[in-house]
Amino acid sequence: MNQEFLKKLTDAAGEGNVLIDEPMYKHITFRVGGKASYFVEPENVEGVCKVIKLLKKENKPFFVMGNGSNLLVTDEGYDGVIVKLGSKLSNIVVSGNKLTVEAGAMLTRASRLACDRGLTGMERLSGIPGTIGGAVVMNAGAYGAEIKDVIVSAKVLDVETGDILILSREELNLSYRHSIIMEKNYIVLEAQFLLAEGDKDEIINIVNECTAQRKSKQPLEYGSAGSTFKRPEGHFAGKLIQDAGLAGYTVGGAQVSEKHCGFVINRDNATATDVLSVINHVQERVLEQFGVKLELEVYILKV
Repeated sequence: MNQEFLKKLTDAAGEGNVLIDEPMYKHITFRVGGKASYFVEPENVEGVCKVIKLLKKENKPFFVMGNGSNLLVTDEGYDGVIVKLGSKLSNIVVSGNKLTVEAGAMLTRASRLACDRGLTGMERLSGIPGTIGGAVVMNAGAYGAEIKDVIVSAKVLDVETGDILILSREELNLSYRHSIIMEKNYIVLEAQFLLAEGDKDEIINIVNECTAQRKSKQPLEYGSAGSTFKRPEGHFAGKLIQDAGLAGYTVGGAQVSEKHCGFVINRDNATATDVLSVINHVQERVLEQFGVKLELEVYILKV
């Protein structure tokens, strides 16, 4: 352990905000993964900027995460620094029909707050288990709604220059599970959304309807990263996997969900290796049988 680096990292992030050899299964929704050498959760935007500046200066590998709901960490862990933008960076300000939300706030919380204020536009996104930052990066969507439908702008940190930029919706270049954030070395710090006034009862009904659909169709009782694969053009990943006869396919504690074949789940104390074995087999079989290459929606973080 490099005590000098640890002190610098603690000075940048704040006392009590740095963990050593932290098990990543505690921080991702798949509930698998080895240890991160350093795990940092800055308290504010200034702390994020200081930490990233230090990591660039020290030439340390790092990865920025939100709720870990779209992430798979290998059993070997991560020999670098995990920077989490979570509950310590989760302020939400409502002004009229505008929401200004810090990157670590949960999308569900922002959506429910909008709902409580009678603001429409985010209700179909209310069950997505990620942070605002991750939702912007991936242009998260569900039930016909996407982040790009309601976002006005995002405040981002340019990792290379250290500059803070404000990117408009157009500049974010949002499309299916994609944004310019993924192409540039940017970190989302905050996002602003423009909603419309609506009927509160009607909004609540939509939230409840979407919640009921999730519970009935998705294996929410098990660890997973949601939909494991992107939707192939002209197909549905879950249907292809089911038609390939892979419902219930199991390696160790990992399984293709029988409830929704688009989900690979941690059914019984799976390892990340189990999960990856299931994923690889599914990709091979679907390509072999249907000629369709399934691309991962989940990000795999390796050593």
